[in-house]
Amino acid sequence: MPPVLLPASAAAFAPRSAPNIVLNTKVDPWLTATLKRINRVKRPLNSVPQHFRCLTETLASPSAIWSLCSLMLPKAPESELQKDENPLVEALFNYQMITVEAYIVHVDMVSQNEVAFKLTPETIESLVEYHKDIHTVDTAAATWNWSEKEVQIKKLQEDFVQAANRFVYRTNSMALEGLEEDGAGELLCGRSEEVRSAIMGLFLPLLPPPPPPRVVDVVRPTPLLPSSTGVENWWQPTMSYSHHNPMDSWRVVPSSPNTTSAGDASSTWASMGANEMQLPSPSSSFSETYTTDCDSPPEYYSAPMTTAPYTSSMTSASIPQLPLPSTLLQQQCSTSMGFGGFDWGRYQDFALPFAM
Repeated sequence: MPPVLLPASAAAFAPRSAPNIVLNTKVDPWLTATLKRINRVKRPLNSVPQHFRCLTETLASPSAIWSLCSLMLPKAPESELQKDENPLVEALFNYQMITVEAYIVHVDMVSQNEVAFKLTPETIESLVEYHKDIHTVDTAAATWNWSEKEVQIKKLQEDFVQAANRFVYRTNSMALEGLEEDGAGELLCGRSEEVRSAIMGLFLPLLPPPPPPRVVDVVRPTPLLPSSTGVENWWQPTMSYSHHNPMDSWRVVPSSPNTTSAGDASSTWASMGANEMQLPSPSSSFSETYTTDCDSPPEYYSAPMTTAPYTSSMTSASIPQLPLPSTLLQQQCSTSMGFGGFDWGRYQDFALPFAM
């Protein structure tokens, strides 16, 4: 939609002048009938220039004042209104009627097909007085006090003066059907309600600044357990893990004769012959001590076996006595070599009955 250009007389605080009228090449019959009705002196209206001249002279007349609507407004602030049991008496004493009047500044019958009205100085003055003496007092009483309240009230009043002087009501050009003698007239077809709503929309409320934010202390719930810091840590178990560096099994020397590690046993069994093995029976509760008689210093040590019942934890104690690691260094360890006719490649066929 192209922008609508209004004449200079429609600007704020501009004095009244002759309206700006633009007619089409062919005048509508309803406009011709309206002009003939309002003219006391019969004038020829056979061409577009004749219609233009007649309409310009009629609307430029000082008496060409239109009544747009009427407003029922209080006479005093709300705190000063009289109270009465009879609502009719209360309305007569507390309310006043303000007629909104305007004059035509622009008629466009070509592009926009509209007519524009501007408020008269008397109407603007009445609205400004009501806004200053009544509306501003009521809206100030309905808000709380702050440091710049008076400045905001003054600014609100100045903005209303500017808005009232800039107010221009635009409607369809068919509104000229309400034209009467001497160029006066009133709006028809419910257009007065549109003007009333637009005028009341100029009375803005006083908006105070938002209150300062309040500082609220956050109360945290007391934990159920003294050592807990939050609900998320209640059911998390605390576990500690210890990591040991790997070590060769043959370098570990048992601290006591009754303790033998699995690594020592595996390296020892690989270097022993079948005739040096003595397998104890799981059913016996004791075994004889293994000894060797020789002229050289003893290469094996012996320790008595415990007489406790057989359990899985006693497996290491039931293994026959083994030579020290220092005596095994002189021999070559291999599972493929045999001693006394025993092939150690078949040692899995002779698994111990109690081995896990």
